[in-house]
Amino acid sequence: MSSEVVLGFLEEVEPWRLLSPQFPSKVGGKPAWLSQRGVPCLPEVECEKCNLPMAFLIQVYAPLSDQDQCFHRTLFLFCCKTPECYSLNDSRCMKVFRSQMPRKNDFYSYDPPPEDDPPSETFHNVLPVSGVKLCWVCGFPGNKSCSRCHLVTYCGKHHQTIHWKHSHKRECSNQESGVAGSPFLFPEFELVTEPEDLEKNSEDTETKNKETDDLQIDPNDVSLAESLAEAELENMAMHETEETKIFQRFKKRIAPEPHQVVRYSRGGLPLWVSAQHIPADEAIPLCTCGSKRIFEFQVMPQLLNSLSVDSTEASIDWGTVAIFTCSRSCDSGDHYSAEFVWKQDFPAEQCYKD
Repeated sequence: MSSEVVLGFLEEVEPWRLLSPQFPSKVGGKPAWLSQRGVPCLPEVECEKCNLPMAFLIQVYAPLSDQDQCFHRTLFLFCCKTPECYSLNDSRCMKVFRSQMPRKNDFYSYDPPPEDDPPSETFHNVLPVSGVKLCWVCGFPGNKSCSRCHLVTYCGKHHQTIHWKHSHKRECSNQESGVAGSPFLFPEFELVTEPEDLEKNSEDTETKNKETDDLQIDPNDVSLAESLAEAELENMAMHETEETKIFQRFKKRIAPEPHQVVRYSRGGLPLWVSAQHIPADEAIPLCTCGSKRIFEFQVMPQLLNSLSVDSTEASIDWGTVAIFTCSRSCDSGDHYSAEFVWKQDFPAEQCYKD
């Protein structure tokens, strides 16, 4: 475990680099499943509020070098796309799963994947080793096929209806059926990482302090001096509340890298956006194996800017989403283990702008 923080940023890459054999960290598109067996399916991935299938949001490839069974290890986060489900500080609209396996396994080569050659498998419509068919809309297992063309499969009637209205009505019985992208999916990006540079943050603070020290006040200009003194008193009063302190700390910490969308620090601490709705230890349930769960990564509000979810009426939203996982990363074989999500929102009176 380490308190070092690794930041994640979005980058556009060739689609084949985001497929399962490349072990990607990514946002949007369909999930690049790690294990091809035990893949979560309905109703495991339904929203607990509206009971509709969730959309894939992000996956983080996070192997653990000190555990053989975690040579490959990926965390998958899903979220509901219904804005009404995003009640204040209500996490039931999100779910997270963990998949892991040793270096020698039934699905992937023992050697690292090639850097330049696209793999022959697509991993998009069917998992090539296990043969599990996937839903055209969301990428979850789907054994229901179009009754006319039998060329595409779905996880359920809801996504079959989405595909029919979007494009399948005119493509059905056509060999090109299913080629167009799914309207249900978020835009797809690779998640590239780099360590957080705390020295850069300190340097920015020192520069601002120096600028303040360099400000000279003419003692004869009483009105300016009084005005600045009043402003300073008001500023101090405003910063007295714990709520403001935490929000200011959040803004200061991310200021050097404002485009970060993920903060990863297994065993570290989340960067909260508010003093409200911070989980106590007992609020984070133990893993099914009985082990304590620890913080692993968080999704930042900046990600919303790249998801094409803005709406004049309503939108999905969060302040930050913290993921807690089994401290032992217990071995469940091919099964995808459910982990714990904690969604924290900005207070109603607070509005965060990137």
